[in-house]
Amino acid sequence: MLSAVLIVLRAVVADLVGSVALAFRSRRSLEAEVLFLRRQLALYVERGVRPRRIDAVTRVSLALWSRLFEWRSALVVVRPQTLIRWHRAGFRLFWKWKSRAGRPPIPLELRQLIRRMARENPLWGQERIANELWVKLGLQVSPRTVRKYRNQPAGRPRGDQCWSTFLKNHAQAIVACDLFISVTSTFRFLYVLVVMEHHSRRLIHCNVTAHPTAAWTRQQLREVLGLDIRYRYLIHDRDSIFSAELDASIGSFGLRVVKTPPRCPMANAICERLIGTIRRECLDWLIPLSEAHLRRALRLWVEHYNRGRPHMARGPGVPDPPAAALRSTAKSRHFIDDFGSVRSKAVLGGLHHEYSLCPA
Repeated sequence: MLSAVLIVLRAVVADLVGSVALAFRSRRSLEAEVLFLRRQLALYVERGVRPRRIDAVTRVSLALWSRLFEWRSALVVVRPQTLIRWHRAGFRLFWKWKSRAGRPPIPLELRQLIRRMARENPLWGQERIANELWVKLGLQVSPRTVRKYRNQPAGRPRGDQCWSTFLKNHAQAIVACDLFISVTSTFRFLYVLVVMEHHSRRLIHCNVTAHPTAAWTRQQLREVLGLDIRYRYLIHDRDSIFSAELDASIGSFGLRVVKTPPRCPMANAICERLIGTIRRECLDWLIPLSEAHLRRALRLWVEHYNRGRPHMARGPGVPDPPAAALRSTAKSRHFIDDFGSVRSKAVLGGLHHEYSLCPA
């Protein structure tokens, strides 16, 4: 595109230089040359010779020179409407260049910072972000410019916090529950109920049944939540097993039931991830023989999950760490005082192991 513009400009400059050279010639000489060229052009017109396709350089030149004389009688290669169209196209390009944006855009880094502040602070409006930039960072941006670049997410009005923000702010008071299926060696369906804390990631309850009902689920939740006043919210999906009577019973303990939207498992993502961990680290590696066998295996794995398995969400850390756990006192992070003091404890017949330091 740039090379084509340079070619046109070079041709226009050459025509201007030629017109300046014609100014030094006599009027009689120019008139004779014009008549001479017209006579030769008349031969092509009489014979019907079609000219080659006119390029951009010729279009610009003809449009410019047509402003200096009465061109209609001299135009033979194209129709007058075509020349007028070229002239209008040239004027549109000129006006587009003249009417380009007056203010230059703000730097890309500042645009990214505005979007970041709007994303991280959904309660802030455009004036608050503009004031934050000016007072704290010394960046003077008008609120209208902030509104232009903040990219307000569709479907979420200003002032509505993200679901993840709600979970983080209330993690210590939130418990979540869900059900999943396990298949025995005889192809029986067993249903597993899990209840976990959001803040500590501790699995506080796990039980198995072959015939889940709302009454059974209500009793399980009563056993784990009825005497604990730390919790304020219970998250579960819209399965029919979580009946209205169950929610009312949980509400009598002072808990508020929060139902996830339909077909949105990510709204209960922490509990869904727990179920995935149970499958990947336990149930995918054994075949339950009976309900009692599955309950025993899950009991052993839950103890390992709460007391011996590190969790990345904890820093990493363990939900219920042993009270007298020993740690290395060596100065280097790659060495311990005695590698021989490392002991391992088998879990689920050696499916997992827990490692610890023994006292000297």
